[in-house]
Amino acid sequence: MGHSITELASLFEAGPVAVLTGAGISTDSGIPDYRGEGSPPRNPMSISQFTMDPQYRRRFWAGARVGSSRFSSVKPNAGHIALAHLEAAGRSNGVITQNVDGLHRRAGSRTVVELHGSGGTIRCTNCDFRGNRDEVLGWFDALNPGYAERHAGAQIAPDGDAAVDEIDSVEVPVCPVCGGMLRPDVVYFGETVPTKVFAAAEVLLNGASALILVGTSLAVNTGVRLVHRAERRGIPVAVINRGPTAADTRADVRLEGGTTEILTELVARLR
Repeated sequence: MGHSITELASLFEAGPVAVLTGAGISTDSGIPDYRGEGSPPRNPMSISQFTMDPQYRRRFWAGARVGSSRFSSVKPNAGHIALAHLEAAGRSNGVITQNVDGLHRRAGSRTVVELHGSGGTIRCTNCDFRGNRDEVLGWFDALNPGYAERHAGAQIAPDGDAAVDEIDSVEVPVCPVCGGMLRPDVVYFGETVPTKVFAAAEVLLNGASALILVGTSLAVNTGVRLVHRAERRGIPVAVINRGPTAADTRADVRLEGGTTEILTELVARLR
């Protein structure tokens, strides 16, 4: 049986809550979900594929460059903005996110723990070089003139990349310092969330009166670990999602529906 906005709002009476978000909060910004309702089957790239297979790296950089043209127009939606309002009003102590799109910060959220890193930062696997994604994609253009324009119609995919073909001749940018392999500063499948990052998420959770899950099916173990910690602390867990999640049977409050609509209504109710 579903719950109401009133029941969700009541969880804020004991103090600020912690919020964990997933890809479902960004779908209304035009970024597809990996596993949400209606999403096509798609397996995210693993770290071993990226580091061991030159074809995967070609596909990644080509897709990242082609997708960047459309991803640059992606903006935070009303759901992101609602969470920023909750923090500004003292109703939330921050956002823990599984997303790498940076939209929470752009929406005005001040305390953001990015469990899986930031897609906007590129780092070298061999030295301390860190660069801006747009800058590195400019190097891709210099190495592959006209490629992005020829593939401008490719379909955008999760994380802002695009489904491209014709990658055999793609030249991959390398580290300008040591010539090493460049990669996004994100947690790929096969990697673990850095200890300091998870500890920062625990700090938010330990200072919260409830944990609200927004737009995540909890298919990734890190989110499940946070739910287990909330349960051990004895604080309520709420779920806002379109489609089933791994926490549905354990949630104290469960709302089925779009995150944008529900969060917007929640902010209005709490005011």
